[in-house]
Amino acid sequence: MQNVTDLTDPTELNQADDPVGRRTRTAESLPLVVGAAVAIAGVGAVLALADIGSPLRAPLTLFFLVMAPAGAVAAALRGLDPLSRSVVAAGGAVAIDLLVAQTMLALHAWSVRGGVAAVAIVSLLLFLLAHVCRRRDDAPRSRAA
Repeated sequence: MQNVTDLTDPTELNQADDPVGRRTRTAESLPLVVGAAVAIAGVGAVLALADIGSPLRAPLTLFFLVMAPAGAVAAALRGLDPLSRSVVAAGGAVAIDLLVAQTMLALHAWSVRGGVAAVAIVSLLLFLLAHVCRRRDDAPRSRAA
């Protein structure tokens, strides 16, 4: 007689019950998906910054303008569960894009190339800040301090 488990209870599902290896394949394919997203976003940024006329320029630049700040915000929110982190990162990306656009419009300095460069710089600074803070938190504490 075959043992039937309740698949709605995650505590009952273990590696022996998962012969397909869904968790392993998902974990192995995640770096590939992230690398492809970074490459697509990079192409979008290059197309916008170099002012290259292409039918792919608008969608790839939009992808960059959403994914670069979302990735930076997600890197800063390591403590949240994945769904909450992605929702907050998407909202943060929209907020960063709007703040950059509003600032550039208020300063009468709006341009597409400047906007893409400003979003890239803000995203890079936020990502580096999150990385530095994480390294500082992970550093071993001395007993003298």
